[in-house]
Amino acid sequence: MRQTVPVSGPPDLCSYLRSLDAETLADLLHAQARRDPELRHSLELRAATQSGDVSEAHRLLDTAVSDGNADYVAKIGAVLDTVQRLLDAGSRADLAPLARRAVDDIAGMLDRHGDPAGDLGERLDRAVTVYARACVARPPDPQRLADWILEVAFDGRPVIELADFAEALGERGTERIKSTVDEVLAGAPTGRRLAVAQRLQEEVAEVRGDVDGLVAILAAKPPRVDVSLKIVRVLRAAGRHSEAIAHAARALTPHKTEPAGAAVALRRKEFDDEPGAGTYAALRMAAIDAGVWSAQRVSAVARLRERAAENAENAEELVRALLAEERPDEAWRACQRFGGSDAARLELAAARETTHPDEVIPVYRHQVEQLIEQKDAHAYREAAKQLKKLRTLHKRTGTAEEFTGYVAELVNVHRRKTRLVAEIRAARIALPKAKAQA
Repeated sequence: MRQTVPVSGPPDLCSYLRSLDAETLADLLHAQARRDPELRHSLELRAATQSGDVSEAHRLLDTAVSDGNADYVAKIGAVLDTVQRLLDAGSRADLAPLARRAVDDIAGMLDRHGDPAGDLGERLDRAVTVYARACVARPPDPQRLADWILEVAFDGRPVIELADFAEALGERGTERIKSTVDEVLAGAPTGRRLAVAQRLQEEVAEVRGDVDGLVAILAAKPPRVDVSLKIVRVLRAAGRHSEAIAHAARALTPHKTEPAGAAVALRRKEFDDEPGAGTYAALRMAAIDAGVWSAQRVSAVARLRERAAENAENAEELVRALLAEERPDEAWRACQRFGGSDAARLELAAARETTHPDEVIPVYRHQVEQLIEQKDAHAYREAAKQLKKLRTLHKRTGTAEEFTGYVAELVNVHRRKTRLVAEIRAARIALPKAKAQA
């Protein structure tokens, strides 16, 4: 009888590497860097930019563009790694010019050579994200930034999301984009130029928080379900729930010529076929018009609750339906029982914090953790703002000491995130001395 030899699993590589001395690790890393160009460039740049001097990164871009060889993707990746690392570390260096150069260089390479493997397109998207972060860290002249965004947008590569640059643009830069877009639209453009101008017009209204302007822009578009849903989301986010419900009902009832009873029957069938916040809003509007909403509501909410018990996506539909109906207490209880998105929880918490501050503290703590996980300077700043709100809520509930302990533990866990600690200090939140020194 043959003896079975047990097969062991793969060794614990992390534990093995930790057991090695620094010299052996350095030799292994150096050998791998000789085989991996991107790793080699990344390590060379890491060594060269320890003091925040990015001249070596510019030199690497010079050689990458002039050579035009297969090593280009590796070099540009190393430069982006370097900029991102310096941003994460809270470097005081002005990294925006280097990040913008990376965007422009990659776009030029794409125009000249295309992107058969898809690597350059991925690098370009990443470069835009890194540049947006660098602009937030050290804002350039807002009008020059606006001019660059306009040039890139109308040239067609890459696609710039205005919201990513909103903080760096400020009011001056945003106004520059708006006035330019208004001039373009006044010239009756066609084709792609018209599409870009309309997209920028919509994004300007979004970053400015101009709800009426954004709704007017969206309403002027040809009627489509996705456009109607966006109008509903915009109105709901602005707290204009009655208008959101009315628009949803109009969008789902384009020809209101049938009798009230027939309209309710039709809306009920639509709801039963696809129960959700949108079909619930349409049923509610038709039933209110017919004077039968009380009877319809009981069974409709029961149906949404049944589905909410199945999964989180259905739970979100129930929560949104109750929020649109301006029943925040019911929506809160539904969210607590069945679940819901982080966005819904925050919306509910904001409405509930005045009357039930103790109940919403866990929601804001979770939001702080989510923001910190993004490992982004802007997210760290937002986390610090949420901590200020938490401090107020703890004071109102008589649990100020609990907040002090929470902050102490938070800083201790994330003590290596120097930018986060700096943002907490900037928000004038006292740090426990023992933890701050750790």
